[in-house]
Amino acid sequence: MTTILPIEQKDHEMADERQRVAARTTWISVAINLVLTVLQVVVGIFSKSQALIADGLHSLSDLVADFVVLFANRHSHQAPDEGHHYGHARYETVASLWLGVILLVAGLGMLLRAGERLTSGSAAPTVHSIALWVACITLFAKEGLFRYMLKEAERVRSSMLVANAWHARSDAASSLVVALGIAGNLLGYTFLDALAASLVGFMVARMGWKFGWDALQDLSDAAPDAETVTAIRRTLEGTVGVQGVHELRTRKMGDMVLVDAHVLVNPTISVSEGHFIAEQARRLVLANHPVLDVLVHVDPEDDNDAKRSAILPDRNHVRASLLPHLPGQTLREEQLVLHYLDGQLELDLFLNPEDLPDPAELDRLKAALATLAHTSAHIRDIRLHHSLRKPS
Repeated sequence: MTTILPIEQKDHEMADERQRVAARTTWISVAINLVLTVLQVVVGIFSKSQALIADGLHSLSDLVADFVVLFANRHSHQAPDEGHHYGHARYETVASLWLGVILLVAGLGMLLRAGERLTSGSAAPTVHSIALWVACITLFAKEGLFRYMLKEAERVRSSMLVANAWHARSDAASSLVVALGIAGNLLGYTFLDALAASLVGFMVARMGWKFGWDALQDLSDAAPDAETVTAIRRTLEGTVGVQGVHELRTRKMGDMVLVDAHVLVNPTISVSEGHFIAEQARRLVLANHPVLDVLVHVDPEDDNDAKRSAILPDRNHVRASLLPHLPGQTLREEQLVLHYLDGQLELDLFLNPEDLPDPAELDRLKAALATLAHTSAHIRDIRLHHSLRKPS
């Protein structure tokens, strides 16, 4: 038998699993990058390979990035508090921004150093063959790390972990360039080692720019991709009782999305049914999309018409205009139902049989209400609901 968990419980369990995966994969990355950094820098200095040293500095930037991810992972899943009503999910976005900055700075530094070597005019030294072995070991280690991290990141739907995984793939790509540059140097094309170092710098800087730009877009309340927005709209429109959706607004919040939407419902239903429809729409969106929260506003009509209704009289004014025609009536709140539609007002007036037992008095009241509706600039119709027979 399949157990269906409440939406809130499933979200909480997914958040816990995402946090565990982030910690595990990042610590594995820390261990691998620490070993590679030491190995590449030491062997790079010994073998006189600028490309291997640059790749080692790249691995060092990975270490810094891993600790940024660990910090964000620890804080991004904290519960909402007085200072963060929507939680702390944007810590992941800030972490992605710092990842981008770190990579951009590191890449530009590598480009600068490699460019100086290439333009210096001096002959580049031939590197030792051990540098090629270390470059190949690094290539396989980082490609394996990428595949593992991406699989886990996609399983728990974490954009920060996906970014960190592709960071590892960029490391593998840079290590491939380094291996080719060292191999070319060993074959006699000594300038290829410095050229490989410059290519590594460019790749790192490009990846840093991409991560940083995407994070800035998220921090500026950018909407998710069009496919996600369209899918959310379809879910809202497919909710029973929803007749239309407008003013759908979305913005990213870490890995999740915040949604605001106006839904059209039948204007004659009760407030409680309208609220029920809104809650059903909200639950369906939360259950079927990577959405953190949904704010659903219920509309009985298009908002352009609702703006015209804002100038209409409120309940107290309407009640005051009706009471002179209802001798001895108190007109309780549930006896008067107001419909603000198309910039005009429609009234449903409910009277008990004992309120107006005389048929002549009832006819007089109907005529008075008809005159009131005809002469009023705001009232379009007044419907009287009354029975001459008392309930048994």
